[in-house]
Amino acid sequence: MRVTKDMIHPELRLPKKLIHLLSTPNRTEEMIRNQKASSVLRIMKYLKPAGIKVEEKYISRPDDSQMKLYIVTRKNSNSNKRPGILSIHGGGYSGGDPLQDIIQAKVILGLVDGVFITPDYRRSVEAPYPAAVNDCYTALKWMKDHTVQLGIRSDQLIVIGGSAGGGLTAATTLMAREKGEVNIAFQMPLYPMIDDRPTPSSIDNNAPIYDGITNQSNWKIYLGDLYGTDHIPATAAPARADDFTGLPPTISMAGSIDPFHDETVTYVDNLRRAGIPVEFREFIGAWHGFEGIAFWTKIAKEANKWRNEKFVEYLSKYTAPQPDTGF
Repeated sequence: MRVTKDMIHPELRLPKKLIHLLSTPNRTEEMIRNQKASSVLRIMKYLKPAGIKVEEKYISRPDDSQMKLYIVTRKNSNSNKRPGILSIHGGGYSGGDPLQDIIQAKVILGLVDGVFITPDYRRSVEAPYPAAVNDCYTALKWMKDHTVQLGIRSDQLIVIGGSAGGGLTAATTLMAREKGEVNIAFQMPLYPMIDDRPTPSSIDNNAPIYDGITNQSNWKIYLGDLYGTDHIPATAAPARADDFTGLPPTISMAGSIDPFHDETVTYVDNLRRAGIPVEFREFIGAWHGFEGIAFWTKIAKEANKWRNEKFVEYLSKYTAPQPDTGF
């Protein structure tokens, strides 16, 4: 989908021009493998938003290697019945940093008194699939196993993420359903990166922030030797799932010119056909990640308001008691 000026929401045209001046489109595999952390992410390492507490913790993977988590809570909160929110950062599976979710943590903790956990999962440039989804599931399982210590309600574990974080959200909930060890109250995969196959909205997409060429480069790195084969499991590319039953209630959204628009629409349609409660919103003329990058625009404010309202609504509606382990 070639994106022309008239397809872009009027409020997002100027931000699009600024983004093109500051970013590199059409990133190849080599460019992605050689990328360095952005200056924004480096600044975030020193960002300490008021009103929240950020704790760094290391947990063990199944092979006994260590993975870093950030645990974010309201300052002075002492509740032991808080929702547990696993937040998975984006970055095309190849980049990003859990610290980029700290601002979102502050927003969510302004809405609800919760425990916000974001894992430092392995990027595809370090290790291809299934490293990232295994790490995210490890973090989910750790959260479930430590609900008492963390002051979390065991029946209200939630998984959220945007872009590749949305893809890992969908993949983690699929893995949780398969393993039967953790029940998830609801998920919020926003414009998720879930289909390695070209779709009408991803083919030749030249929208800002994230385009079609960059998308395929990232999938090649993430899937490694699996790329281009017929052996790609749903926990790698959740759009490939053929059974959507038993997945948690879902909140999602996508811009109409986002490369991930079509795969997101297909995903939520499949969930609905399987009887899963879904809230989905399309934002006409919006490109990838618009609500965070062009946050001052009316359309971004509308998207953030809708997302936050649905998150609070789902908190009031959905719980999922944990499975009986037999002990």
